[in-house]
Amino acid sequence: MRKITTPLIKSVRTGLKTGEEVRLTGTIYTARDQAHQRLCRMIAEKKSLPFKMKDSVIYYAGPTPVRQDGFFGSCGPTTSSRMDNFTPLILKKGLGGMIGKGRRSEEVRNSIRKNKAVYFLTIGGGGAYLAKRITFSEIIAFPELGPEAIYRLEVKDFPLMVGIDSNGKDIYGD
Repeated sequence: MRKITTPLIKSVRTGLKTGEEVRLTGTIYTARDQAHQRLCRMIAEKKSLPFKMKDSVIYYAGPTPVRQDGFFGSCGPTTSSRMDNFTPLILKKGLGGMIGKGRRSEEVRNSIRKNKAVYFLTIGGGGAYLAKRITFSEIIAFPELGPEAIYRLEVKDFPLMVGIDSNGKDIYGD
């Protein structure tokens, strides 16, 4: 198992292979459907984005509300294919990686290969366990979206598996 950190620079991304288990430490950002739609609109309108996209990692998650102790009760992945329509444009802006669950479209696989990005899988149904790997969180954009706001998360040893590597090789065999 390899330990990696953010920012997820190209030399690290291109060294990862499909099926490889990794532990990620550093900053990641949550974004689901509505946030992706807004990010793409901002890109089209040439507006400043709420975080630097280059070499960043987006986690397809909508965490539960923060508890009194300041942490989430659960922060598990959502189905990644729901972001497939938005992913090629966001990858073109330099995104280094995505975390979610499930298959991706051929267009996304091709875009991952073209942009030398990586798609990670994490534990579906393991949101409470994953939340324990989050050491800090704050909303950085779209607070009106509630759990679908964009959060900046600091994670330590976040468990992942490479689902699609930078060459477009897919764990699902597509």
